[in-house]
Amino acid sequence: MPTLPTRAALLPDLTVPPLRRLRALPTARQIEGAESLLLMVPVAADAARSGRRRAPPALPESLPHHDALLRALTRERPRAGECCTLTLPNAAQTCAVIGALAPDAEPFEALQLAGSMVKAAGRRLAGHIVVHAALAGDAARVASEALVAAAIAQDFALPRFGRCAPRPRLARIDLHDGGAVDLSRARATAAGNNLARWLTALPPNLLDATAYRRLITALARRHGLQLRWWDEAALRRAGAGAFLAVSAGNAARDAGIAQLRYRPRKRRAPPDLALVGKGILFDTGGTNLKPHKSMLDMHTDMAGSAVALATTLALAELRVPLAIDCWLAISENRTGPSAYRPQDVVRAANGLTVQVIHTDAEGRMVLADTLALAARSRPRAIVDFATLTGACVLALTERMSGAFTNRPALRAFIEEAGRRSGERVHCFPMPRDYDADLESRVADLLQCAVDGKGDHILAARFLQRFVPTESTWLHVDLAAATRSGGLGHVTTDVTGFGVRFALEALRATDLLGGAAP
Repeated sequence: MPTLPTRAALLPDLTVPPLRRLRALPTARQIEGAESLLLMVPVAADAARSGRRRAPPALPESLPHHDALLRALTRERPRAGECCTLTLPNAAQTCAVIGALAPDAEPFEALQLAGSMVKAAGRRLAGHIVVHAALAGDAARVASEALVAAAIAQDFALPRFGRCAPRPRLARIDLHDGGAVDLSRARATAAGNNLARWLTALPPNLLDATAYRRLITALARRHGLQLRWWDEAALRRAGAGAFLAVSAGNAARDAGIAQLRYRPRKRRAPPDLALVGKGILFDTGGTNLKPHKSMLDMHTDMAGSAVALATTLALAELRVPLAIDCWLAISENRTGPSAYRPQDVVRAANGLTVQVIHTDAEGRMVLADTLALAARSRPRAIVDFATLTGACVLALTERMSGAFTNRPALRAFIEEAGRRSGERVHCFPMPRDYDADLESRVADLLQCAVDGKGDHILAARFLQRFVPTESTWLHVDLAAATRSGGLGHVTTDVTGFGVRFALEALRATDLLGGAAP
């Protein structure tokens, strides 16, 4: 009978399959030595625009098994975004999956096609695979990165505890990309996405606050990061009444805020960047109890902390020249005799008093104190991630996430980072007049409005009160943290959305150097 792992043994194997770059087109011998060939080709421009099945996609004549591949394309004539499979006529009977990509495809479309291709490969996505994008210019890089990301995401197994045979794993990815892909960055990004997915998928009885603290400690040691754990006693001394209001309902007194520090070359310096994540390990709604369907998957309400943690580790792995602090607000939101209530008034760490309206708006409560603590060191930029509001999901669905910033001039840059990464975000406005809906007669501000109209915007206006104006601030409401059937290149319901976007946004200096309004 299978046994559940102990809480101390929850770390996944984040090893990424070796990536080997081919200097020329894969040879017949190299393909025969592979389980699968993943081939992305451009579809004719007229077919891409019309969606009609006209000429088959273009195919390099010098590619081994050209005739067999062309016959499959001629027979299937896939539209842009579709793929077809065939068994190659070699001794190994290599599985070939061919995907058709429009010449003007966005990175998200390339990721989506790559996800369909690795899904079509099925159990043949194992051992040694060969990846080639037969496109030109930057499209070749985008397609190659998408195929690598999809293969690594599909190869990674999320937590399972039943009687199931271990599936075969990838041993190596051979990539022909003309040197366009940054392999180190591809590895770090893929490992970060896998870690975020793994943590978010863990059952709540295994990933409680004590287990999460142990797991974070092990990861910090592995990556050479400093760790400070702010337990409830330390948070009480810091005046973090908003966080403690939420954690008061927990049966165990193990909630707290994890602070990780990455400093390149052990440089002593204030942080350039603070990454903040909401880590509500299970959300019952508190006193305002959720109904069954709304509560069922609330072990995923800690996805923001998983993204912040995974992004920090990826940046450390890449040895970026930035001083980074990572703050993770870790608690449950439980109900019971000691749980906080509507109309309670609490004082946050920055001195502001908050009138509680709805106990299921706990995310902004724990983030308020975490942002206030992160702000004390005056980082140049603060980025927080949270599965915060249903209103954001209603506005965007789970196909993209919402973004909010105190630097309106950066909205175009933020959305462009989402476009380039394939993890799309939409920047919402949040003008000052929305603050009228958060005015309280008995405290400095309301936790939220009584009705749910524009709650994603009001939540951002609330959080901004805990961020110093001199720090560039980006709030990401992770509407796309989970999606039935997956999203882009990720085929599991838990998507790990946010790591790719964050690494792309932080590649440029705009986010760190945004001018004050």
